[in-house]
Amino acid sequence: MIASRKNKLFIALTGFFLTNAILAEIIGIKIFSLENLFSIPPAQITVFADMVLDFNLTAGVVIWPVVFIITDLINEYFGKEAVKKVSILACILISYVFVAIWATTQLPPAAFWLEINKNQTPDGNFNINQSFNLIFSQGLGIIVGSIFAFFIGQLLDAYIFSKIRTLTNNKMLWLRATGSTLISQFVDSFLVLFIAFYILAAPNTQWPIKQVIAVCFINYLYKFAIAILLTPALYVLHNIIDRYLKPEQVQINKQEDALILH
Repeated sequence: MIASRKNKLFIALTGFFLTNAILAEIIGIKIFSLENLFSIPPAQITVFADMVLDFNLTAGVVIWPVVFIITDLINEYFGKEAVKKVSILACILISYVFVAIWATTQLPPAAFWLEINKNQTPDGNFNINQSFNLIFSQGLGIIVGSIFAFFIGQLLDAYIFSKIRTLTNNKMLWLRATGSTLISQFVDSFLVLFIAFYILAAPNTQWPIKQVIAVCFINYLYKFAIAILLTPALYVLHNIIDRYLKPEQVQINKQEDALILH
């Protein structure tokens, strides 16, 4: 009973972590325009002298900030070994998702399903099975890339977070949270897109290497900004968790005092 609150916290954080990590893999195939979302002019950032880029991002980055925060919270309350174990579990489950998605793309479509959905386009030739396979097959490359990038990024994040906490004597939460995120996500951003859209991409869907590097850069700029903006949210959650765990900690301290007196 003494550890019940901390156990519940760990289960909740792990559940949110795994859900968002897996969901980010599934929706990551979609590329959206951040400028259009907020009805602002395109950024028109020039890179490599001959390439102009806007903030076109993978949909996975929308919920990835949740993973940033949860990683830091797990590290803060349970240590880097806990982050490592949760990250390994996430990689195993993401691999399971990969196999499940691949298997479903191999299933023969039902004739009535094709017939019902064929009028989704004006010419009446829409093939929903072909679209399903196309979308999810592209997603498989992202999943493979993410397994490598995610695991390396998480281990790096946990190590840097713990190192900064030691160097600052458990002070400056903002520094260890933001610093670890900025460094680990730099590695993650470049690895996942390079593997997904260059190494493992089908010949007719492979991005030019300049495009890969440029989009990686844009994605990282977004993650950099979000990491800074989410710092206050991390403090709020930290405070809420401390208040949640306080009754349990008081009980533990009382029991330790009783043992000493005895």
